[in-house]
Amino acid sequence: MRTSERSVRARAQARPDGVLAVAGDLTFETVPEIYAESRAWFERANGRVTVDLAEVERADSAGLALLLEWLRRAQARGLPIAFVDVPEQLQSLARVHGVGHAFGLGNDTAAGGAPPA
Repeated sequence: MRTSERSVRARAQARPDGVLAVAGDLTFETVPEIYAESRAWFERANGRVTVDLAEVERADSAGLALLLEWLRRAQARGLPIAFVDVPEQLQSLARVHGVGHAFGLGNDTAAGGAPPA
């Protein structure tokens, strides 16, 4: 699917409950904007950091890199972080790249593969 055929939209918005809600595509085209939108939120975060990914429609390795950057930023500030409703596409990418454990996904295996015996 070409970008010209589809409007690429994404957003990161702080909800009243303090959760960062991410929606749309987490791709090479959108991650820079999402990262910029989230910077101030991470600076203000106190206590547990929660990122809700329930409305993420599509993701690629740039989206995974963004989640890893958020994880790094939270850890650097000594804040626990939780990613909730992680889409299967991002879970698969995390496992394939060997970072599934960072998201509490258990064994890092190829997408659809069985865990080692």
